[in-house]
Amino acid sequence: MISHPSRHCTVGLQALPSRIGQVRRIISAQLRHWHLDPLVDRAALGVTELLTNVHRHAGPDKMCTVEIELLLDRLTVSVHDHDPRLPELRVAGSFDTGGRGLALIAAVSESWGVRPDGDCRGKTVWFTLPTVPPAVAVPDHAAYAEQAPARSAVAG
Repeated sequence: MISHPSRHCTVGLQALPSRIGQVRRIISAQLRHWHLDPLVDRAALGVTELLTNVHRHAGPDKMCTVEIELLLDRLTVSVHDHDPRLPELRVAGSFDTGGRGLALIAAVSESWGVRPDGDCRGKTVWFTLPTVPPAVAVPDHAAYAEQAPARSAVAG
């Protein structure tokens, strides 16, 4: 379901490898439709990591819901599953082949977290991305000109 005024999109799925790629493409297309192209790579990476965690760790049915919501200057991406066990951020060893998903999400997002649902019915793992890039300091050319040594325009 897509709601244009609130910029909200929800996709339900079984987190199987073939479906994870499809959902990544759906999320990417939706962000492009909202003219949020600069967020596509980080959002697709994050949703892939969260869905991979559902595939590897969630209960036997692997059912989940992916939700993206744009409010003001922030995109929130969340994945809800029915497994009440909460994920833990861990430090993967140099030769480990897994265990980096949440650390990767922490690295590419503005914030992230886990919200348990009531009555042990599952959890929601989410992350946010700013839609406006952080302000970059612009060099003050006047101050630079004052500090630069004067050059003579006379050829000598």
